[in-house]
Amino acid sequence: MTDPTTSRPARTTTRSADLFARASAVTPGGVNSPVRAFGAVGGTPRFITRGAGARITDVDGNEYVDLVGSWGPMLLGHAHPQVQEAVLAAVSRGTSYGTPTEPEVLLAEEIVSRTPVERVRFTSSGTEATMSAIRLARGFTGRDVVVKFAGCYHGHVDALLASAGSGLATFAIPGTPGVPESATDLTLVLPYNDRAAVEKVFAEHGDRIACLITEATPGNMGIVPPEPGFNAFLAETCRAHGALFVSDEVMTGFRATRLGGWGLDGAHEGWVPDLMTFGKVMGGGLPAAAFGGRADVMEHLAPSGPVYQAGTLAGNPVATTAGLTTLQLATDEVYAHVDRVATVIREGASAALTQAGVPHVAQSAGTMFSVFLLAGDAPVAPVRDFDGASRQHLPAYAAFFHAMLEAGVHLPPSAYEVWFCSAAHDDRAVQQVLDALPAAARAAAATY
Repeated sequence: MTDPTTSRPARTTTRSADLFARASAVTPGGVNSPVRAFGAVGGTPRFITRGAGARITDVDGNEYVDLVGSWGPMLLGHAHPQVQEAVLAAVSRGTSYGTPTEPEVLLAEEIVSRTPVERVRFTSSGTEATMSAIRLARGFTGRDVVVKFAGCYHGHVDALLASAGSGLATFAIPGTPGVPESATDLTLVLPYNDRAAVEKVFAEHGDRIACLITEATPGNMGIVPPEPGFNAFLAETCRAHGALFVSDEVMTGFRATRLGGWGLDGAHEGWVPDLMTFGKVMGGGLPAAAFGGRADVMEHLAPSGPVYQAGTLAGNPVATTAGLTTLQLATDEVYAHVDRVATVIREGASAALTQAGVPHVAQSAGTMFSVFLLAGDAPVAPVRDFDGASRQHLPAYAAFFHAMLEAGVHLPPSAYEVWFCSAAHDDRAVQQVLDALPAAARAAAATY
């Protein structure tokens, strides 16, 4: 059967549909993370059976150029042979011991060498990392109040799910049942990039604020860069009031640049966060995350100090081996290549949407970028906060997404997510994306 609009053989999704039906009978919504369900764009989620380089293949045999990259970790591309070799060697020795191992020491040393942190503690997920960083900040300062920004996501920690960006925004959920008001009573939510709001909240509550947490560059409402000097202002404000500045780099760490999001501003401006959280790239595609920071703060963690935090699989030898090998292979040349590819695709998407008459804004942070397809009455101007990110025409993105998917390009199934490229995206993969964009832009235009 052929798709009459493209002359391409129509893609079948019979096996994915069958697996989704079976999954829905045993798993809530048929998925283990909400956005995978295609709830925001409609249709059948693709069940992927393998990945290689820039491409993934579903259970029906359809191949796609992947611009999700497991939501960021696959900086080198899927199934990189040296990472695979290192992981297989680690697995051959055992999968978990519940003891210290050498790979976790080597990975911690690699993270310390790339970032301003002095001590690192591993966890198994980004949620655990941010949860632990918040607990440590409260224990260190003896204060309880946490400040965050609307649209920034820091994992599904109860206290941080207020106005928490992409996952909730995708499904139009302002909060979530199961999180009592008491869990968020001590969380103050501010508009992003709003210095006046920060000054006001510290003036009113400064002696009660344990920490301010922010994404180094928000990517969970689409890419919304901090305005020039904003992170430096946050660091200085926290320092002036005795609060800790926590920079969440679960997404941007070792992905936006070799130094992460901090490499875009702090490394040049001369300020450092008190605590940082990491994940995704540092696990090389396996479940691993971490938090770290100033030595005097981190030494408050048990067993050195009184703040308890633990994890049976934290620092898992297979996961830390995958992360270590990935970071060792993530050279300056790799970042330069990924940055070039991301620029070509971002500019190509913008050009196609402009040609089709779709109001949009494309924004980037290092190698990461996203495209906002704006509502007809929204100003075509830089998106600087969650309110601006929310003024998207979601039917346009759904049409754009499915046109790209049918052309063999796998985009995030949500308008609020980041597009990720890898070192494996070669000229052929990039050209396939560029060739698919004009028709997808026209499909988006037809929804207005």
